[in-house]
Amino acid sequence: MTFEEILPRLKQGEKVIREGWGGAELYVKLVEKGEHDGEALNPYFLINVTGEGYTMFSPTVCDILAEDWIIVS
Repeated sequence: MTFEEILPRLKQGEKVIREGWGGAELYVKLVEKGEHDGEALNPYFLINVTGEGYTMFSPTVCDILAEDWIIVS
């Protein structure tokens, strides 16, 4: 799937990953807007990595142009 195809799925709460990564990455998910310390928190992507936990994820140009995105459960 392309990034354009998976973006609506991310917005629906599904988790995705690129088949081409083939590493410790488990999934990327969208965190909806919220609040932190009384301030607005805008939506952002998180990636879950084995042994490291969560970190923020910003897709690269290669990620955006890739066609190997898949939905994970």
